[in-house]
Amino acid sequence: MKLGLLTAAFPDQTLEQVAQWAQENGYEALEVACWPSSGSEHRRYSGVAHIDVHDFNPRTVLKTFDRYGLVISSLAYYPNNLDPDKETRQAANDHLRKVVEAAQRLQVETVGTFVGRDQSRSVKDNLEDFKRVWPPLVKFAREHDVRIAIENCPMIFSPDEWPGGRNLAYSPALWRQLFEIVPDENFGLNFDPSHLVWQMIDYTRAVREFSSRIFHVHAKDMEIDRDGLYEEGVLSAGMGWQVPRLPGLGEVRWDRFLSALYAIGYDWVVSVEHEDRNFEGGLELVQRGFVLARNALRPLIV
Repeated sequence: MKLGLLTAAFPDQTLEQVAQWAQENGYEALEVACWPSSGSEHRRYSGVAHIDVHDFNPRTVLKTFDRYGLVISSLAYYPNNLDPDKETRQAANDHLRKVVEAAQRLQVETVGTFVGRDQSRSVKDNLEDFKRVWPPLVKFAREHDVRIAIENCPMIFSPDEWPGGRNLAYSPALWRQLFEIVPDENFGLNFDPSHLVWQMIDYTRAVREFSSRIFHVHAKDMEIDRDGLYEEGVLSAGMGWQVPRLPGLGEVRWDRFLSALYAIGYDWVVSVEHEDRNFEGGLELVQRGFVLARNALRPLIV
């Protein structure tokens, strides 16, 4: 396995600067943020474009990675691909296709994204929507020799994402249904154990069951604020008590999780996703966070 990081936590750094720092600090891969270069999306850790997929030179990008001995683990674009607003949804779908085309040009196998969801509609209605929107997107990726890896974040962190969250692919039962609708071998998971912790889902069991569908792995931890849980209860869907942390600062047992990945033969990148507010507020703090994550994971990754 290789240790990598998602570049979205470095919005003000160039790709060259991120690559140099990552190499100097023990990282081997980058998951490259590829939001629209307009910066139109302003959610935390979104709207970052370290590769402008509408205007870039693949040779220049690949030379940068060669210069620092790094690999690209995935191109990253995480919008709401089932947004209830038709124009917003179409823009997300169209940009996702551009990211897929960029991945092919860069000889990158995987693009990470969200399925999306209309938070005001039922799971059943969203699955019907998924049937219309996603088979053509996966077919497009397959035609470009690219795999789609959907992340399992429910996207329900704040009141504006209530009640259903903005991403449908959050549980094993839903993954099965999505994979039944789109059985293509190039449609799988960007597996993040932190989102399973607060749902009380056994992440090692999920690794075993969905072993053939795990294309990419996010390393993010999750703290459960017990006072918040006491106050809000589980029916709040985590709001007020799920706290994203860097690896080693939450409740994920990284030795058990990585052991499960070794057992299924996963041999690609474990990519640190930095969403820890304790290590925000400046470049040095963000970098310290990634060093902390490296120190927690490096002994377990070979």
